Amino acid sequence: MTVLIRDLRPADPRDLESVVRVRRAALPFMITDARETAFEVASAHPARHHRLLVAETPDGEVVGVTRVGIAHDSPEPGQGYANTYVDPARRGLGAGRALLRAAEDHLSALGATDVYTWVLDEPAHRAFAERHGYRPGRSAHFLRLDLAAATLPPLPDALPPGVELRPASAFAGDPRPLFEADAESTSDEPGDLAVELADYEDWLAHTWNNPSLDKELTAVVLVDGTVASFSAARTDGAARYGSAMTGTRRAYRGRGLAKLAKTASLHRARAAGCTEAFTGNDTGNGPMLAINEWFGYAVCATETRFTRKLGTA
Repeated sequence: MTVLIRDLRPADPRDLESVVRVRRAALPFMITDARETAFEVASAHPARHHRLLVAETPDGEVVGVTRVGIAHDSPEPGQGYANTYVDPARRGLGAGRALLRAAEDHLSALGATDVYTWVLDEPAHRAFAERHGYRPGRSAHFLRLDLAAATLPPLPDALPPGVELRPASAFAGDPRPLFEADAESTSDEPGDLAVELADYEDWLAHTWNNPSLDKELTAVVLVDGTVASFSAARTDGAARYGSAMTGTRRAYRGRGLAKLAKTASLHRARAAGCTEAFTGNDTGNGPMLAINEWFGYAVCATETRFTRKLGTA
């Protein structure tokens, strides 16, 4: 069966729901919904040349999707990404191959030199990537917590002098302190591809204003009035909670502030009706993995980041 590759129609609610269905089926540990999918396309920085491609059967069924673009926030130019998801029930139609070819064509036309893609650490997925010339790099775990049944650590009865807990919504008038904390924490994240958050307006547009960011559930720790640590929360309207990023500024590390932020966020999430919590960590990020295991998270899947030089076999 031949599949048609086309761009997402963000104004079509049925198209958005089809993409969400495919992404949830292919990667059920990912927090996504129709609002966030439409926002992803509408808010992308022009330098990303971001596209959301779908694979559609002749009878109009969406069976696969690829997120493709340029990592414009990397200090190394020419880095592209192409993350492909195919409905597990509709594999074997050639959708993954056709989506990958279209994504690589898009990146090649933009002058990209490398393309990165996340691949589930399962034999069939790895074999697909290797057949297309991709080579493995770093890995990352998905972790899950049964939030409804988990015994969460209690919040302290009193915080140390100078320490405060606030929701991110308290920074609605001026979120720049959160941007600065996010930028510093992100720059220290392990990974194959370096990322620099240097564009405040872009961060406002695609992170702060993302509809999946739950500002009430996002917990921020201040020390003497300065944002020291945070745990950002995403929700999908289906009782699922995801940790988008937990980070601590360098000067405040080693004081248990990330645990405090995440504890507060998880308690808020459960009180708001969330029943499942997901997060992800680079396999080399021992400190954050240890924190998540302490909360009761368990690894539920692993991905490996594969890369290929464009223009090579």
